[in-house]
Amino acid sequence: MLCVLVSRQSYAQDSTQTNTIEIKVVSEKESLPGATVYIKSLEKGAVTDFNGIARIENVPNGEYIVSVSFVGYTPIEQSIRVPFQTPLIFYLKESESTLDAIVLQSTRSTRTIKNIPTRIEFIGAEELSEKVAMNASNIAMVLRESTGIQMQQTSLSSGNSNIRIQGLDGRYTQLLRDGFPLYSGFSSGLSILQIPPVDLKQFEIIKGSSSTLYGGGAIAGLVNMVSKTPKEDPQLDIMITQTHALGTTFNTFYAARNNTWGWTLFGSGDYQKVYDPEEDGFSNLPETKSVTVNPKLFYYPSENTTIWLGLNGTYDDRKGGDVRKIEDGENGIHQYTEENISKRLSTQAVLETKIDDQQSVTVKNSVAFFDRNLNIPDLTFEGSQWNTFTEATYKRQGQRADWVLGANLYSVSFDEDSQSLERDQKDITYGLFVNNLYDISENWILETGLRTDYAQDWGVFALPRVSLLYKLNSSFTSRIGGGLGYKIPDIFTEEAEFVSFRDVQPIDKDALNAERSYGVNLDFNYQTPLTDEIEFSINQLFYVTAIRDGLLLNTNNSAGLFQFENAEEDIVSKGAETNIKFTYKDFRWFLNYALIDTRLNYLPGNPQKPLTARHNAGSVIMYETSKWRVGFETYYTGTQILSNGIETTDFITMGLLAIRNFKWGSTFVNFENFTDRRQSRFSPLVLPPHDDPVFPEIYAPTDGFILSVGIILKPFGNEEEH
Repeated sequence: MLCVLVSRQSYAQDSTQTNTIEIKVVSEKESLPGATVYIKSLEKGAVTDFNGIARIENVPNGEYIVSVSFVGYTPIEQSIRVPFQTPLIFYLKESESTLDAIVLQSTRSTRTIKNIPTRIEFIGAEELSEKVAMNASNIAMVLRESTGIQMQQTSLSSGNSNIRIQGLDGRYTQLLRDGFPLYSGFSSGLSILQIPPVDLKQFEIIKGSSSTLYGGGAIAGLVNMVSKTPKEDPQLDIMITQTHALGTTFNTFYAARNNTWGWTLFGSGDYQKVYDPEEDGFSNLPETKSVTVNPKLFYYPSENTTIWLGLNGTYDDRKGGDVRKIEDGENGIHQYTEENISKRLSTQAVLETKIDDQQSVTVKNSVAFFDRNLNIPDLTFEGSQWNTFTEATYKRQGQRADWVLGANLYSVSFDEDSQSLERDQKDITYGLFVNNLYDISENWILETGLRTDYAQDWGVFALPRVSLLYKLNSSFTSRIGGGLGYKIPDIFTEEAEFVSFRDVQPIDKDALNAERSYGVNLDFNYQTPLTDEIEFSINQLFYVTAIRDGLLLNTNNSAGLFQFENAEEDIVSKGAETNIKFTYKDFRWFLNYALIDTRLNYLPGNPQKPLTARHNAGSVIMYETSKWRVGFETYYTGTQILSNGIETTDFITMGLLAIRNFKWGSTFVNFENFTDRRQSRFSPLVLPPHDDPVFPEIYAPTDGFILSVGIILKPFGNEEEH
């Protein structure tokens, strides 16, 4: 950007003369209100007004060092002499480390985040490293502490959890890995517990209907996990974590590249001993044995082409329930356990090539296999699922308009090993989509898209979307967008998981309709320096999503069976999210609040959705230097309504994390939920009889306080992180 300095005073060289100087700060295209101009030797400064002008009074004649800074730009210092007769011009470059310079994969565009009308939340490597220290075994911690996202646990014995975005069930969220839908259907509930975050470099979260971008299932939004890729300098990370609850996690990640070839290798092992903090005889954390291996091979035949192949394998065994039976075997009343044994194997193949500076083509394919065996007394639920995904996209980037055109084929095949119920399901979906980004002017950017899917047995779905970005200046932006979505019914809902799929009838394609949705969101973003050392930013989001023909599990069947049906009225989720950030030297303070009002209009009185807190808030204070990273977090969860209409208590959890960096790596200690807030302090987690227990709904943490310590070894390739 340009900084133009102009003096309005007389130009006498009397050293006693004082001056009022005006400093105008502009970017390449616009004035920059909120920029800081400071003369350190005089301890005088000012913040630019709406027109980008800062006024500093009583500046004596002489020579000074002037510093100019603005959020998202590299600050500069320049020597000036007062008074001066000719304008001075300074050139500042936009900071490459700022969030605005990040290109996100989930948008399918090559534009930076500040030029995308779709609202996207970004979790980068720095924040991910903190969450990895808190929980290295799975991604639940990363998602749980994001504003407006809830991790809903559906089983005490297995820990099975679903992600809820803005109060909507987990089946309405697309969980992607490098753009691949690998975790839907049968595997969705356990997937979050089986994805270690150590080999991920960023998370991209889009809230609201995203079906136009990625097809059915993204009614509430999508979460795209982006993997680390090899660089010229090799990288090796070795991480060992131990908890006081007798959980041990080992992770290792290696990456390297030469001119033509590159590779990454990730391996993870997790062992958790059965954990019962209440000593009520039932596990709060199941006995867990989990192993994950994920190698990838990259080939670079030219500067314009990249080919990579990936393989992911996971074995996971979780056994919870009666502690005596798990440790010593069945004896008398000690009979109840729930065991989940699952195996996952998936492949990914990607070809990316640039035709020229403006055009590129991407072809990708994945095949995923998931096998699960659920065993509880008197019930075995066993089956396997195959998912295949193939997609081809063409991108063209022009001076004012960017285009993305594509086609994909997605198939799901679930095969249950059962003699009594025929719950097998096969679905094939063909999709065509187009997306356009158009610069209307310097201040307005329009994004439009249209997807048309044909799902066998369910019909054709036309899914338009539109988003508009307004940039007043570099301090203030606003986005508004909306679109349609849909979800093909399957039996893998939170309600079915809660009853372990016992007596759940198959999907009747002749009697059910696909779920359809429409949603709109509006947000405002403002950032500015409050002083020369304190920076402030705020993002305010408002949203509404409505689901028609919502899939319900009817529990009033006279035969004692559970039958799926469509809701007669809409499910409507509306609310607001507020995110505030302050930075001061080495300190950062994050404040967030979420209002989630999810109404079930098909029930009398339009009640709030069960197990959905209407009010949530959080505070995170971070201190960061090259050697230390210390964080203190506080989260408030408001009252919730259980399915029986009983109101739960609200609660507050607190955590403390400390990381010490060295040249060879890091050590860390994490006090998670150190106030030991857990549901058993408010209401029972298990109800009698002991040999056939009843498990109430879960609305609060079940494991309580967890102390973890760990070490991260970085033998080479990581000096820049310290």
